[in-house]
Amino acid sequence: METVRDLGKRNVVGVLIDALDYDAATNRIINAAKEGRGFAVTALAVHGVMTGVGDKEHRHRLNDFDIVTPDGQPVRWALNLLHRTHLEERVYGPSLSLRVYEQAAGEGLPVYFYGSRQEVLDGLRKRLPERFPGLEIAGAEPSKFRRTSTEEKGEIVRRIRESGAKIVMVGLGCPRQEVFTYEYHESLGMPVVAVGAAFDYHAGMVDEPPEWIQRYGFQWLYRLLQQPTRLWRRYLLLNPAYMTLVALQALRVWRPNPNLGEAPKYELLYG
Repeated sequence: METVRDLGKRNVVGVLIDALDYDAATNRIINAAKEGRGFAVTALAVHGVMTGVGDKEHRHRLNDFDIVTPDGQPVRWALNLLHRTHLEERVYGPSLSLRVYEQAAGEGLPVYFYGSRQEVLDGLRKRLPERFPGLEIAGAEPSKFRRTSTEEKGEIVRRIRESGAKIVMVGLGCPRQEVFTYEYHESLGMPVVAVGAAFDYHAGMVDEPPEWIQRYGFQWLYRLLQQPTRLWRRYLLLNPAYMTLVALQALRVWRPNPNLGEAPKYELLYG
């Protein structure tokens, strides 16, 4: 019987990442859902980590999350290099989502989808119950792709609460999904899991990279070749900066401060 690994949070370039495995993350999400407890979860690759590095108020959000998983291989490698965690695999958002759906189906915990486009949500409604018999989808609401008013945000939260959902999966993209999760997980009283591109993958809209590309940490290159105009800045600028910061931290030339500091004074746009 394999041992569940959950070593707590570790500082990676100033962002606190949980050194844990899939079983630990899934169990904590499901337990929070059963207890009706607000619980903030996200899975960060290099782009998400560097968003926190570059914005101290967003770093406050991330470092206040209940779970931040090492979504990208370079984040797992950093945990192993800097903190000797000996993690054998990353905790990839789309794969974590599937484990949550499987457990939710078995435990009778309805899920709610917020974000992405209507056609993607329609795909999730069709495909996921086929894959996980017994999975109850309490509701689904697409992103508005524009600024949302305070009243609209309140209505979104109300609809989720009244749907009977026990878990919310959010696909608004980084960092908007983390902002929503940070702001509303407590008032929703349930786990809110920011899952990024998982909606597109699981709805069959986008093909996931081959397993060997994911295993060796080349998923960023696969995505860059698919969407060079949109992603070149993210990967060609942020990846070298991230590697430099990890090296400086490893050499103890730089000691990043993960302290929460002041709460965010402003709200990033989402919706």
